[in-house]
Amino acid sequence: MKNEIRKYIDANKDRFLEELFSLIRIPSISSESEHKKDMQKAAERWVELLKEAGCDRAEVYQTEGNPVAYGEKIIDPSAKTVTVYGHMDVMPVDPINEWNTKPFEPVVKDGIIWARGADDDKGQSFMHAKAFEYLVKTNNLKTNVKFMLEGEEEIGSPSLPKFCEDHKEMLKTDIILVSDTGMIAPDVPSITTGLRGLSYWQVDVQGPNADLHSGIFGGAVANPINVLSKMIADMLDEKGHITIPGFYDDVLEVSVAERKLMAQAPYNEIDYKKSIGVKALCGEKGFSTDERTGIRPTFDVCGIWGGYTGEGAKTVLPASAHAKISCRLVPNQNHEKISKLFKKYFEKIAPDYVDVKVTPMHGGPSYVCSIDLPAYKAAEKAFIDMYGKTPIPYRSGGSIPIISAFERILGVKSILMGFGLSSDNIHSPNENYPLEQFFNGINTIPLFYKYFAEL
Repeated sequence: MKNEIRKYIDANKDRFLEELFSLIRIPSISSESEHKKDMQKAAERWVELLKEAGCDRAEVYQTEGNPVAYGEKIIDPSAKTVTVYGHMDVMPVDPINEWNTKPFEPVVKDGIIWARGADDDKGQSFMHAKAFEYLVKTNNLKTNVKFMLEGEEEIGSPSLPKFCEDHKEMLKTDIILVSDTGMIAPDVPSITTGLRGLSYWQVDVQGPNADLHSGIFGGAVANPINVLSKMIADMLDEKGHITIPGFYDDVLEVSVAERKLMAQAPYNEIDYKKSIGVKALCGEKGFSTDERTGIRPTFDVCGIWGGYTGEGAKTVLPASAHAKISCRLVPNQNHEKISKLFKKYFEKIAPDYVDVKVTPMHGGPSYVCSIDLPAYKAAEKAFIDMYGKTPIPYRSGGSIPIISAFERILGVKSILMGFGLSSDNIHSPNENYPLEQFFNGINTIPLFYKYFAEL
């Protein structure tokens, strides 16, 4: 089958890219209201592409938020069903001056696609449409296939759980197949077996009723920025542990056997530090870098502001200080429980000379997939066929909240077969996706269908 797929790709690769570019050129930024019409346009374009690829039925479904593009091909009601999930929304492009190309005008240079959405997640989702097309056109499709492309993943998928609840019958499936994650390296295949959950808050600290002269009042009145900084610093101890009471009560400890498998991933600390421009690494003691980012929870300040930040100097004691704070969570931690624990603790430790308000913003649960799951074994065989290597099970530090919702609402697991690389700059200026990864994905995905149908 591998040789057949390669021949099909070679004969159609220019068309594949132009079809992908037609999606990328739509500025479907879900977090910006001025792009609401672009979300509808992206959904309509996806429906056209799904029909052209071989879906018997494809249409746009409206939700309370952005639309969902849905398509399906049912070859036999008694056959297994694979549902492909992806998202058509993308992150904002700011800071625009740091882009080397126009974000929504895809450019291929040095074997790499440069554009917003090239990887996350238009490029990766589109691999599935073309793999499906190959299977249909060559009469190799042995399972039913459904597609669900949403428009709100980058803002937490607020409307998709209800869509799933409302269309449970239509969405019945045996497994959900996702490419919205990455590989460890181009020559090191991996399957993401875990995603961290998330809790997110805004914190507001109020001191005096107006900015004060720092000379006249400094030393007598508490500085809200100083107070907030101290409170934040106290959230971590000298071992990198989060100090919120009860925070670790439900943390799932990963087995020694799986930690050994994870440790097989190639890692060079010098290269790692160099790639992100730091002199040294820090984190929770007793865990490797990969474990800190994959199987352990975190506490991070995502933004902080207050006082005077303009040009030159202004000697003020600010009236208020603010921060946006997040925790990445691991399996068994309930994001709503953690949100309440943080709010209660942070407001409790606030000194009397300021008022502290904690506002929960959004969050989502973590996800874990067993490496013994039959569908995982099918994905494993597909990677072995393609790369000649057994893929490494990998716990991602990122979050895709809807994956856990699928398990809760639809009662099925997801297989995360990502082909992105850490160098793809997703969510950043100059997002990119190597052509080799794009075409390797199209090569590998049909092999998953082959082995999954044989289970």
